[in-house]
Amino acid sequence: MRTRWPWISMLVSLILTLSPLGRDIVESAFFAGEALSRNIWAPIALTIFAVMAAVILLEWLIRTYILNRRARGATTA
Repeated sequence: MRTRWPWISMLVSLILTLSPLGRDIVESAFFAGEALSRNIWAPIALTIFAVMAAVILLEWLIRTYILNRRARGATTA
């Protein structure tokens, strides 16, 4: 069964976020005791989150497009 749910990119995003490097970036960006560390890492982490969200949205759009083309059938160009 085909689904529109973008499970591949969500799984990759989850793995990257929960990896030791990802957890260190999140900790440095939002939970660090030093303001300098938060000021350096927060824009980087937010940019990474935005890229991950864009990839998830792109996968969802591609899956929706493919499902709609298959629903129309092979005779329609």
